[in-house]
Amino acid sequence: MKNLAQQRSWSCNLILRSATTALGIAITFAGTAGMTQSAQAQTFTVLHNFTKGADGGVPAAGVTMDAAGNLYGTAYFGGLTASNCYNSCGTVFEMKRARQGWVFNSLYSFQGGSDGGNPDASVVFGPDGTLYGTTFSGGGVTCPSGFGYGCGIVFNLRPKPTACTSALCPWSETVLHRFAGGANDGAQSDAAVVFDEVGNLYGTTYEGGYNSANCSFGDDWCGVVFELTPSNGGWTESLPYIFTGGNDGANPYAGLTLDAAGNLYGTTWANGAGGGGTVFELFPSGSGWAETTMYSFSVSGDNGERPEASLIFDPAGNLYGTTVVGGGGTGNGTVFELTPAYGGWMYRQIYGFTGSSEELGSRAQLVRDTAGNLYGTAYSLGTWGLVFKLSPAYGGWTYTVLHQFTGSSDGGLPLGGLTLDANGNLYGTASAGGTYNQGVVWEITP
Repeated sequence: MKNLAQQRSWSCNLILRSATTALGIAITFAGTAGMTQSAQAQTFTVLHNFTKGADGGVPAAGVTMDAAGNLYGTAYFGGLTASNCYNSCGTVFEMKRARQGWVFNSLYSFQGGSDGGNPDASVVFGPDGTLYGTTFSGGGVTCPSGFGYGCGIVFNLRPKPTACTSALCPWSETVLHRFAGGANDGAQSDAAVVFDEVGNLYGTTYEGGYNSANCSFGDDWCGVVFELTPSNGGWTESLPYIFTGGNDGANPYAGLTLDAAGNLYGTTWANGAGGGGTVFELFPSGSGWAETTMYSFSVSGDNGERPEASLIFDPAGNLYGTTVVGGGGTGNGTVFELTPAYGGWMYRQIYGFTGSSEELGSRAQLVRDTAGNLYGTAYSLGTWGLVFKLSPAYGGWTYTVLHQFTGSSDGGLPLGGLTLDANGNLYGTASAGGTYNQGVVWEITP
């Protein structure tokens, strides 16, 4: 069994991944070192302090914005405290814009058991305009991986059909799928889901599928890619891909990215040819799917390893992502780019975290503005993490710190990705700190 200490390394009641300090892979072509600038003048505002009560606590994922500018997110803890959840069951929340600022609303508190528990990923809006997501635990199934709180679920939340007449307006939940783990299903999803153009839903689970000593910590499940297809008023699950722990990789933490042709892109935390994780593509082939490994990170090089974040595309078709450790000669993680070239992909490290203000790298998906700037978060056990910006400059990139967390009133240890609005404002979460040391939702304005 992979116990919780192996699955998550905790500091200040915070989810952090177990990470090695081995260095990453030899580069496919030479990266351009980025120049560094000190923090720019920004306005940082805490929008909500979590209490670990009905509002939740320890938000490990970023927030999602709707067309009206309201924010939606998850908290790993808080809500209901029950014996069938780890510590407490977690929540989904909304932050609604109001004339005098923001109004916080708890949309749903997970129940554990046959319901989900402990959501570790962002929620997303589906084609019907309602919220979809995953939980790490719950589902009412004894998980073959040995985790005692269930294998997790895929859920949908929607406003109740009757008009809300109170200040608090909880939403109604439907469980779309309860993971069973083992050889025929996934288990314990840490990833947000994505929809294709016809309404099929895709995601990943860290556990389940193939059992191999090359995978995971101690319980040897390699993880899967799953698909849920609308069917007769419900959803039918299939597994487009089951990782084997070989050159294809193992144990995906991150969600998937979909291109215009319907191909799926993602990362695995472990294995591949270099042992440090992979970037992969899934593409329709015949009546099913085929997988190709686009890049393998190495535990014996200096180019990053252990990717935990989803990828993003730029308009030219280049992919960007992050690694938790390795790279830059310091082992503190990287930001990387994959460029289509010669029928394959060329890798470039565009930034290596130095360790001077980040002891560990980034587990968060990047966000890109229309000018081509990249924004992300880096977390640290020693200095509480930061928000950064990478700007294209003279064939390279300039690195700027937008906010350095202190672990006190402003929060600390940001694990989730960022949301960028049309005015250039950034929104995110920090998983620790704040008034009650249970994390915060924050905003940075230029």
